[in-house]
Amino acid sequence: MSKVHIIHENAAWLPPLREALADGSTSYTEWHLDSGYFDFSAPPPDGIFYNRMSASSHTRGHVRAPEYTASVLAWLGAHGRRVINDSRALELEVSKVKQYAALSAFGIRVPKTMVAVGLDSIRRAAHEFGAPLILKPNRGGKGAGVQLFQTLEALDQYLKSDEFDAGPDGTVLIQQYVQSREGAIVRCEFVGGKFLYAVRVDTSQGFELCPADVCQIEDQACPVGETPGPRFEILEKFDHPNIARFEAFLAANGIEVSGIEVIFDEDGVAWTYDVNTNTNYNGDAETAAGIAGTAKAGMRALAKFLGKELAKQSPSFAAAAE
Repeated sequence: MSKVHIIHENAAWLPPLREALADGSTSYTEWHLDSGYFDFSAPPPDGIFYNRMSASSHTRGHVRAPEYTASVLAWLGAHGRRVINDSRALELEVSKVKQYAALSAFGIRVPKTMVAVGLDSIRRAAHEFGAPLILKPNRGGKGAGVQLFQTLEALDQYLKSDEFDAGPDGTVLIQQYVQSREGAIVRCEFVGGKFLYAVRVDTSQGFELCPADVCQIEDQACPVGETPGPRFEILEKFDHPNIARFEAFLAANGIEVSGIEVIFDEDGVAWTYDVNTNTNYNGDAETAAGIAGTAKAGMRALAKFLGKELAKQSPSFAAAAE
């Protein structure tokens, strides 16, 4: 039977999607690709394939999952299967350098960045760049390994410490620190390649910004008498010229489901610094915005999109996808 095949490596992120697919009576199965095998000479099963492989897989011990997924996607492509977030999307998911090259081709502003491999080269590049600076792995995911350094002395100490991690591919980005005008970033969500909504994310607690409920950490302590605001807040009627550029960029790079992260500096200039092709949504933010349980909610919009794409493969599902 034709169904949606969900390619992933982290089952903890799937319950909201499972619920949304079940509500839409969309048949699905899950492929956990931390390990496994397949017969390349045999055809894949019928249906559509939704790739949710994450750049942060190594933080959960699934170091080779993206590479195995790349092989599976090549197999699916060789047999003409419909893949949502295809091989090119995966290529960009695991390389910020490739993301920046692709974004720049569409006139989308990215931070000034130097790229280095090797401890001595990273140190020399950082000293040439100058502080303050951001140090981040080329392949990180959910902000893993991202560090802000106000001085080069602090950077040097970090590079000497056991805490330093160059990420799975050993490539490190030395990047311009963009001071946000509000201490926050904006994450633009896209489903089916089209803008869904934007969410403001408070960055005062650090750079690990996964919006999934399962990722949340305790709120940072506030001064006595003050109440912490929400870390994730959906922005009503958000609009920006980059939205059209983002949609064109996604269409050209095989990305249909994505969260794109932007910082607005003190002059209101937008800097795009990360593209997530494995996106999650924050339930509390959707509830506060009054869209939880509606077609505007992230996982429901995604489930509806997947149902429609499945219906194109199996007409018997067309009524359920309407």
